[in-house]
Amino acid sequence: MTAPSNAFPLPPRRRAERLSVAVVSELAELIVTGQIAEGELLPPEGPLSEHFGVSRTVIRESAKLLEEKGLVLVTQGRGTQVARSGSWNMLDPVVISALIDNDESSGVLDELSIVRGNLESAMAGAVAAGRTPDELTRIEHALQVMREMPYESDSFRQADVVFHLTVMELSRNRLAENIAKRLYLRAQESSRFRGFGYENAFRSTLDEHTAIVEAISRRDVAAAERVMREHIIGSWQRRRFQPPKN
Repeated sequence: MTAPSNAFPLPPRRRAERLSVAVVSELAELIVTGQIAEGELLPPEGPLSEHFGVSRTVIRESAKLLEEKGLVLVTQGRGTQVARSGSWNMLDPVVISALIDNDESSGVLDELSIVRGNLESAMAGAVAAGRTPDELTRIEHALQVMREMPYESDSFRQADVVFHLTVMELSRNRLAENIAKRLYLRAQESSRFRGFGYENAFRSTLDEHTAIVEAISRRDVAAAERVMREHIIGSWQRRRFQPPKN
C-alpha cells in the first residue's frame, strides 16, 4: 500500500555533528564553570549517551569537538580528561560564550577588558602613526554619529561599537583586529559587560572618544595608545558590577 501523495514528509535525520552541538555546549559550560574539574575524567560514553539521549557516535563526535576547543584530552584506554584552563581555546565561540555567560564575579570580563584595552591601544597608536586624511575623516564621522545619538539608546551603543571597529580596521593589524573584535562583539551581548550607568557617563564617554580622535589627528602615537587604554579599562571599571562588601 502506498502512502497518499499529500502525506507530510518525514524530515531527514540530523547528522551527528548537528546533534552534538547541544552536547558540546552543555559539557563546555560544565567544564568552564568547574562543575567538571580540570584533570577529571568525563563519564564513559554509555552514561553520557543515556543522559543526553543521543547515540554513542554523537558522544564520540562531541568529544572530538571538545578536544579541538582545547577543553579535553582524549586518550585511548584512559578516556576523556578535562584539560588545564591554559589549554582552552578562549577565542572559540562556544568557550568564550560559556565563560562570559557564567561570569558571575565579572572576573572574566575584567581579564577581557585588560586584553582588549592593550590590543586596541596598540591599534590606536598604529592608526595615529599611519592614518590618511580620508581615514581621519572616517573616524571623525564615527565620533559625530555618537554625538547625535540619545545616550543609553541602542543607536548610541551601536555607534560606539562602530567607532571602535573603525579604529581596529584602520590599524591594518589583522591579527589584533580579529582577536579584539571577537572579544568585544561577544562581550557586547552580555548585560554584565554593558554594566550599570554612572554619573556623567554620556559626557565622559564622548570626552574620551574625542581625546582618542584628537590624538590620532595630531599623529601622537603615545597619546593615542594611552587614551584608548585608559578609556577601555577605565569605563569598564566605572560600570562593572561591584560585589557587596562584607
